Amino acid sequence: MILAKLKDVGKQLLRVKVVDCSTDESRLSRCLNTFDLVALGVGSTLGAGVYVLAGAVARDSAGPAIVLSFLIAALASVLAGLCYAEFGARVPKTGSAYLYSYVTVGELWAFITGWNLILSYIIGTSSVARAWSATFDELTGNHIEGFCKQYMNMKSPGVLAEYPDMFAVFIILLLTGLLAFGVKESAMVNKIFTCINVLVLLFVIISGLVKGSLKNWRLDPEEILNVTGNATHNSSFSLPKKETLGAGGFMPFGWTGVLSGLPPVFYAFVGFDCIATTGEEVKNPQRAIPIGIVASLLICFVAYFGVSAALTVMMPYYMLDKNSPLPVAFKYVGWEGATYAVAIGSLCALSTSLLGSMFPMPRVIWAMAEDGLLFKCLATISTRTKTPLTATVTSGIVAAVMAFLFDLKDLVDLMSIGTLLAYTLVAACVLVLRYQPEQLSMAYEMANTQDDPDVSESYSERNSDISPQSEDTVSIKSLLSPSNPEPSPVSGRTVNICTSILGVLVCVFSVIAVQGGLAPWSVSLLSVIMLVCLLFTFVVFRQPQSKAKLAFKVPLLPFVPVISMFVNVYLMMQLDKGTWLRFSIWMIIGFFIYFGYGIRNSAEAVSNRSDACSIKGQPMTTEKESFLHNTPNFTQDGGD
Repeated sequence: MILAKLKDVGKQLLRVKVVDCSTDESRLSRCLNTFDLVALGVGSTLGAGVYVLAGAVARDSAGPAIVLSFLIAALASVLAGLCYAEFGARVPKTGSAYLYSYVTVGELWAFITGWNLILSYIIGTSSVARAWSATFDELTGNHIEGFCKQYMNMKSPGVLAEYPDMFAVFIILLLTGLLAFGVKESAMVNKIFTCINVLVLLFVIISGLVKGSLKNWRLDPEEILNVTGNATHNSSFSLPKKETLGAGGFMPFGWTGVLSGLPPVFYAFVGFDCIATTGEEVKNPQRAIPIGIVASLLICFVAYFGVSAALTVMMPYYMLDKNSPLPVAFKYVGWEGATYAVAIGSLCALSTSLLGSMFPMPRVIWAMAEDGLLFKCLATISTRTKTPLTATVTSGIVAAVMAFLFDLKDLVDLMSIGTLLAYTLVAACVLVLRYQPEQLSMAYEMANTQDDPDVSESYSERNSDISPQSEDTVSIKSLLSPSNPEPSPVSGRTVNICTSILGVLVCVFSVIAVQGGLAPWSVSLLSVIMLVCLLFTFVVFRQPQSKAKLAFKVPLLPFVPVISMFVNVYLMMQLDKGTWLRFSIWMIIGFFIYFGYGIRNSAEAVSNRSDACSIKGQPMTTEKESFLHNTPNFTQDGGD
């Protein structure tokens, strides 16, 4: 009795959502094009960090070799981007990683993903709004900060901010109104600010080519230290200490410095996932979403690479300013007037980054509310603007309150957990879904093949091929050399088990790597775990893949998703204990909502109850029946 009850609860937690991708119907306004998505991805990813990050990492960690740090980080980010791109082509609906988890690994994981994405977007919105306010205030002489400290000081260190940020609240509410007004208008504003930002960065890169010198990539520490009484290029810069110079040259701190600069540089590429939330608001999403994600990451890499290269050729790396590297560099080369262009670019970058955080937040909330995992009142759509009105206003108010009252420096790392967890699950979901039997993925394939005249014939052929499954037993031979060229239930289960084990091993590997370092016991254990991971990856590699037609597929499976999982989990494990404690508190709150409301009111739970009760003669939908019972019912659909 108890075991049966536990089994029933387990089925509820792991029930999957079945999405009908055979229709383009959407309650949201389908008005965005590919350029809108590229601008949204670039604006969200290419935030104010491009004006600050390169200086801090180049001075303390990598030197001129920061360009290599950006290259490696871009490649790691592309791994996650490719996984998002395949799901954007496979399931072109609103929800991003939340939806991708729901259709693959089940309801509980989907809720965890969505709940953490909401936290990431709220903290991101609030922290960027405060940064926008602080940057604007600095440009105008710090009058706002001085007034608020004098008349509105809250005097609650460690709990509340030093003073309430009224200007940040105004910015958030203004953009909330813009988002509620319409998605097309929001996209237009984002495109304007993004284009200005990109133009400013192009100016910075060209300035580096004109005023820079490759001598700054070949500095000799001994020569610099021997300069004692001679006049420097700018006497306001003091001579460095030997430890800050490293070995000089292009890689003054070696590969250790390049790799130590990777975590902050990797986070600079976070933000492209907001494109995946536009599935029901973009024309031809199967094509536009993959192009938007890959193109935005490529543009961001060129911008980060170019700015960091320009910065380090304009000025010796040891002289770079950590907080305002570009204005100081322009002053160093005698172009002090260019600092105004940098100020305009940084404000535009903050504006697009703020829009990039605020745009996906209500859409994830709306998708979860529409599925019944959050309160149904949040699923209201405006009949005039076709935007998720209630979710937009609610999320905007919450973010405004956070920005008004709290100093968010200690909470910013929570953004990283939510984002990296989403990246990890999407990579795992791609791995799982690609190797499932054909009838499991046929509902998603229909979105890409409905206009193909040979669809009905191909469906009939595939279903007849796999209808009796030749494999019903597991052996070493069947694992390493399956006889069936098409995925079967056995090969699908094999991949599911291998992926689950790989997930656990990746977590163990990352914990040991972070805590043990290069200790002999740690290296030995890591070597063993790596060999086991390679074995399970090889088993997955040997399984037959689904041949479903998609507008985009991740290449080099299963290696790309597995490497992406390693990178993301390793970065998660580098976060401190305080961040994990705050994450646990947020998850406890979420579980109260899910187990108190979501598990009973989810659309899948209601659908299952209605399917079980056939009193009114309402049959189970054809696609759901084939998805749940592995029956080839799409043969009939394809022939209609």
